[in-house]
Amino acid sequence: MSNLDIIKSTYEGKTSEENGKNLQRYLATDASWIEAKGFPYAGTYIGFANIQKNVFYRLATEWLDYKFTVEDYVASGDKVVAYGTYTGTHKASQKHFTARVAHLWQLKGDKIIRFEQFVDSHSVVDAIN
Repeated sequence: MSNLDIIKSTYEGKTSEENGKNLQRYLATDASWIEAKGFPYAGTYIGFANIQKNVFYRLATEWLDYKFTVEDYVASGDKVVAYGTYTGTHKASQKHFTARVAHLWQLKGDKIIRFEQFVDSHSVVDAIN
């Protein structure tokens, strides 16, 4: 699989569960996952267990229909960028948001070694408050 195909497999599966399994399959054990400064889950997490606990679990439990709709991809060498839009409704506030976002992935061999999020976090934070 190409780097682009690996990253696409984490977004374009038939279900969210399939996307998660593909992410876990291709994620290096010591992968670095960076959530943007200013984002509610900001920080750097190492390894799937930390990513799952600090990002995916919170997204699943704190939001209704939180999703990233990919608009397109850009691939060059060991890097792939996916860009598009986040949407969702915060469970506690019941406020909906839309935010533009880009994900920068870096791979080595067939493993994802780094993820970095770039997002307009203002509307996300606004939906929480």
